[in-house]
Amino acid sequence: MAAALTIQNLTKSYPNGTKALQGITFSIKAGEFVALLGPNGAGKTTTINIITGLCNQTSGRVLLFGKDVVKEYQQARSYLGLVPQEFNFDIFETVYKVLFFNAGYFGVPRSQRAARIKKILQELGLWEKRNTTVRELSGGMKRKLLIARALIHQPQFIILDEPTAGVDVETRKTLWNYFRKLNQHGTTILLTTHYIEEAEELCERIAIINQGKIIALDTKERLLGLLERETIIINLKNTLAQIPAALQKYHPLLTERTLTLEFNPNQDDFSAILALLQRNKLQVLRIETSKTTLEEVFLHLTQP
Repeated sequence: MAAALTIQNLTKSYPNGTKALQGITFSIKAGEFVALLGPNGAGKTTTINIITGLCNQTSGRVLLFGKDVVKEYQQARSYLGLVPQEFNFDIFETVYKVLFFNAGYFGVPRSQRAARIKKILQELGLWEKRNTTVRELSGGMKRKLLIARALIHQPQFIILDEPTAGVDVETRKTLWNYFRKLNQHGTTILLTTHYIEEAEELCERIAIINQGKIIALDTKERLLGLLERETIIINLKNTLAQIPAALQKYHPLLTERTLTLEFNPNQDDFSAILALLQRNKLQVLRIETSKTTLEEVFLHLTQP
């Protein structure tokens, strides 16, 4: 499968000595849904700004469907739709005119604009707001308008930069379904988000960037396997004075009448742990287990 995005040894340095990107290299295949995660200041925004032409790299190359974003900017940009973090509309324009003018910017003929605008506004539940000015829209509606504007020229590649920030749970789930539909119809998507569960829910592969370097890029399953642990939460009938010695190997944590253990499902026998609880005569009211989350992997990889 052809690469939709190719980033080769990309660096970005500023005159004050800051190195925002330190030779990152990765690619995204056409039709993939990939997340780019990282703490604040990790290099996510700089990467996006270089891909979209909002800033220049110090060295390295970025290709969109084989077109260099610097040397072949116009053609490369035609493949791309950007949903930015910040609202950057003319707030006195109507919803319809925002899309009409943006379609013209990308060369969509006037004869095709009306049908495209109607279709996308209906899909996003904004058709009834077509003659409403941007300043009158709710935050969630403005988010949807950002998405509509990014898609009006029918790009093959979409960058979603914090696309559900500040929206309610219902709107977030609606947008998730819309993004899935876009991807199922062949649109390649790069997502940045601080909602780790959003990346876990939507994306096939996840790249983690920290201090300007890509420190992990793999499927969710393989990233979750990096920690290879599960947690057992044991609610006890009585307060436990001390943790039995036999349980020390499971990194126990005791809080009043709750005992938490960690084990490696590939190495430790869960039934053996239960037998130890019984042998040490712990009076158990309830046992819960939880697997490693993507958030735990993210923190493990990015924290000092």
